Amino acid sequence: MIRVGTRGSTLALAQASWVAERLGGEAELVTVTTAGDRGAGAADKSRWVSELERALLADEIDLAVHSAKDVPAELGDGLELVAFPPRADARDVICGAASLAELRAGARVGTSSLRRAAQIRAVREDVEIVAMRGNVDTRLRKLSAGHCDALVLARAGLERLGRLDAVGGVLEELVPAAGQGALAVEARSSASALRVSALAGVTDSDTAACVQAERDLVRALGATCNTPVGAHAQAVSGGEVELVAWVGLPDGSAWVRDQVSGAADAVGLAVAERMVAAGAEELLRRAEGERAA
Repeated sequence: MIRVGTRGSTLALAQASWVAERLGGEAELVTVTTAGDRGAGAADKSRWVSELERALLADEIDLAVHSAKDVPAELGDGLELVAFPPRADARDVICGAASLAELRAGARVGTSSLRRAAQIRAVREDVEIVAMRGNVDTRLRKLSAGHCDALVLARAGLERLGRLDAVGGVLEELVPAAGQGALAVEARSSASALRVSALAGVTDSDTAACVQAERDLVRALGATCNTPVGAHAQAVSGGEVELVAWVGLPDGSAWVRDQVSGAADAVGLAVAERMVAAGAEELLRRAEGERAA
């Protein structure tokens, strides 16, 4: 029996169930309550994964299924990401409106993401960002109740929950978070036999290459949860990936964007170096300072 660890939210359970059904053997879901579920602050990205990692190291579970965007760039000792299932659509979408452009001046846009807020402000400095927390259904209820005029969410989460009816439009102008739309399966580094036998029907090579390139970029930039960073890679011909990246200030007043194609194992570092040369390092430093103030 393979023990698959997951958070207990509806979306997390749906994602973990998808993985469990495709493992090469019997599997059971083990629900783990994370610091994020208990209300830990948004500045701590590990809030969604740390308890699952502890359960892995304690041999209470064999695998942990995460939303790849929640996994910090640096993993704990003795752990590794062993599979990336096929990725869903990574783009951000708007609910309650067809686009950012059609919103009136002063419209309230709900999001809990620093990255989304910064990019929205860069596009529409005249709208008001409203902090919007809770699971997808909770946020959609808040939109219906008039807590905001529009809501920005990940399309992938809505798709997995069967709520694409809520989508008003796709926000092509926003660069998604690294790993957005993808799942990441984590295991103990010593679990090589499990990795080979159980995960063959789970992982997707293109998704793995793209997510690793995005994570390489974030790691090379030294970005944290206090810094608005977008990174999205797509597989192109010849085994290469095309990586789009965005770094900016929380208020959207200054930003750097780049787009480069290259080998998946090298393009993340290459884009990071280009962005640093264009001023990204200073933006990241200022963003950290603004969040700490």
